[in-house]
Amino acid sequence: MSGTRKDRDPFETGLGDALRRTGETFSADGVPLVDGGVDRGRRGVRRRRAAAVTGSVAALAVVGLGASYASGAFGHEPGGAPVAARPAASGAAASSAASAAGTGPQLSARQVGAVLEGLLPKGKITERSARGTGDPGGPMAALVHDDGRGKAAISVGIGAVDPSGSEAEEQVACPDKVYVPYDSCRSEKLPDGSRLMVLRGYEYPDKRVDTKWWHAYLVTRDGYTVDASEWNAPAEKDAATTRDEPPLSAAQLKALVTSKAWRPVMEALEKAPREPVRQPPAQGQDGKAILRKLTALLPASVKVTARNGEEGFAYVVVDDGKGASLVQINVQPRMSDVESDLFGGADVLPDGMKVVSHQGPGEKGGEGVNMWTVDTLRTDGLRVVISAFNSGAQNTKATREEPALTMAQLRSIATNPVWAGK
Repeated sequence: MSGTRKDRDPFETGLGDALRRTGETFSADGVPLVDGGVDRGRRGVRRRRAAAVTGSVAALAVVGLGASYASGAFGHEPGGAPVAARPAASGAAASSAASAAGTGPQLSARQVGAVLEGLLPKGKITERSARGTGDPGGPMAALVHDDGRGKAAISVGIGAVDPSGSEAEEQVACPDKVYVPYDSCRSEKLPDGSRLMVLRGYEYPDKRVDTKWWHAYLVTRDGYTVDASEWNAPAEKDAATTRDEPPLSAAQLKALVTSKAWRPVMEALEKAPREPVRQPPAQGQDGKAILRKLTALLPASVKVTARNGEEGFAYVVVDDGKGASLVQINVQPRMSDVESDLFGGADVLPDGMKVVSHQGPGEKGGEGVNMWTVDTLRTDGLRVVISAFNSGAQNTKATREEPALTMAQLRSIATNPVWAGK
C-alpha cells in the first residue's frame, strides 16, 4: 500500500475503479482515515458496477437499437438476433484491454444490444444504450425493461480477466455482510469450469431508499466475464422505485450471464494478461496474524461474535452485553509519507510514535452511528489505525450509545509493541 490519498467512497457513485489493496480512505473530522474493511467487503462488488446504468441510461453512448430484435424467454438462446461478431470486454481488469481485437470479428453497439434484448423476457424496452466491442470503454448494453409490472433498468458488460488471478477470485466471492448488506448471495463453480456469483442486494448499503440492486457475475474458464445488473427502478440512482423487486429472478440472472449468446462478444476481445504474482505480506501483517493479535488485546469484558482478517487488515464484532460493536484495525508499513498530512499536532510518545485521536459520526450511512478512532505512526513508518463503532456494522443503525471499547482501550491496542513485532 502506498501512502497516496484516494478519492471518497467510489461505491456510492457506482463508477469506482478497482482498489486492490487496503487503505481506501474517507473523511472523519476532515482527516482521511484508513477504512480497509469497507474496501475489502465491497471491493469486487464495486468493480463490477463500472458497466452499470449510472443515474440515467444517457450516461452511455446511446444508439438506436430498434424494436425488431427478437425477444426470447430465459433458458433459450435468442433466435434470430443478428449477431455477426463477438462482444467484447468490460468490467475491472477488462477495461484496459477492451478495445483490443480478439480472435473473432468485431461487433457494433447495435449487435451487442441485440444480444441483451434477445435474452430478456417479453416486455416494452426503452432508453436503449450500448457500446460495441471496439469501444475503449468495452462492450456493454443497457436498457429499461417493463414487463407490465413496472420499469426496471438492466445492464450487461462483457470483459476479460486472468481466470487464475486474485481479481477473478474476488469478483465471484460473496462480499462480507458486515460491510455490504444483502438479502442473498450464492457463489458456485459450474460444470464447464466457469465461476458464478449471484447477489441480491441494495443500491445503497444503508438502505436509505428502496432501490434494490441484483447482480450476477460470471468468470469463464478461459477468462471472459459477463457482468449483469438490474434494479427495481428505471435508473440506478435518482429514480423512484416502480416495483417491489427487479424483474429477473436469481435463476434468470444466472441464465442471462451464462448464455452462449455472449460468446461472440467475448471472442472479439483480447484476453487479459496474467496478473503479476503478488508478494506475500510482511511477516506478522497477514490477516490471520493481525486478527490473532487484535483478539488477544481485547478486554476480557467483550465477547467476539464475528471476525475476519486479510492482508493488512482485520475486524471483530464484539458484544459486552450492551449490544454489538464493530472494531476494525489496519496495519500498514511504509506510511511515513502521510505524516505531514495526518499527524500534525499529534501526541509524541517517548519512542517517537505519533498518536492522533478522533471521535465523530460514522460516514457510511448508519443511523446514529458514531466512530472512535486512534491513528498511530511509528518512526519506521508503520501505521496502525483502529476504529470502533456503536453498531455491529457501519451501514446499520446504532445498536448502543457508545462503542464497546473506550478511547483509552483503543489507544492501548494501537500503541502496543506487538504490531512492530514479527
